Amino acid sequence: MDWPDPGQLRRVGSYRFDDPAGEVGIEALLVTRGGPVQQVVLTYRAAPLEGAGEHLIATMEHSVLGRRWVYDGTGDPVALAAYQRALAGLQHQAALEVWEGDTLVETREPTVHLTVWDPAASPDGLSVRFAREPGAVETGSPALLATWDGGSGVVATA
Repeated sequence: MDWPDPGQLRRVGSYRFDDPAGEVGIEALLVTRGGPVQQVVLTYRAAPLEGAGEHLIATMEHSVLGRRWVYDGTGDPVALAAYQRALAGLQHQAALEVWEGDTLVETREPTVHLTVWDPAASPDGLSVRFAREPGAVETGSPALLATWDGGSGVVATA
């Protein structure tokens, strides 16, 4: 991602989707570096995603889950399917659950809240367009409107 402004990177907020299969973590971060808010969609996987090397951002070690492959979610089919369902009003954002072993110790509500504007009739065949910089609603198009402390904007459209 090309950052137009210098300065300290600051997290504005985030939201998550659950993968129905429970295999892939899907998270979007809204960040700024003194300029416009930028959206970064990430997926976390237990194994490399075949054929998606150009979308690999990093590998990391999770304290409980072990090694994770972190991808630009805009190129991950599981994330794309979640956004297709969201744009049809069928996928809701998820709270972040914090676990210690087998014990749930905390549930954190999202700091970004999503609203579906003009939902699609069906998720089938929707082409998802991500907004790197959350913007205005395009009329006649299903959209995910994100609201956070101090702002709002469309983060994805069909």
